[in-house]
Amino acid sequence: MFQWMAWTTPVAVFFTCIALMLCGMTIWEIKSPTDTRKGFLPMETTRGDRLFIGLLAAAYTNLAFVGLSGWMAEWLSMETDPSIWISFIVSIGLLVFIMRKG
Repeated sequence: MFQWMAWTTPVAVFFTCIALMLCGMTIWEIKSPTDTRKGFLPMETTRGDRLFIGLLAAAYTNLAFVGLSGWMAEWLSMETDPSIWISFIVSIGLLVFIMRKG
């Protein structure tokens, strides 16, 4: 059933975190409905809006890292490509930043 994707540990952790965030946000929204607010994003957003924007930013950050990792390894004279965990940590940090300040 899951043969269509290369399921490595970082990929599984990334998607598990997304599923947990969606469950947590659903419970949070039921317990405490959200109001719109204006942060650094150019529009008023709710928690769900910021989560969606943050998840898109996290996905694009991971894709960019995967696409550029070969170049980074060559440029930094590394024997192997940098760990995908680096992009995971950066993307989670970006997601948290967007959720808090967006």
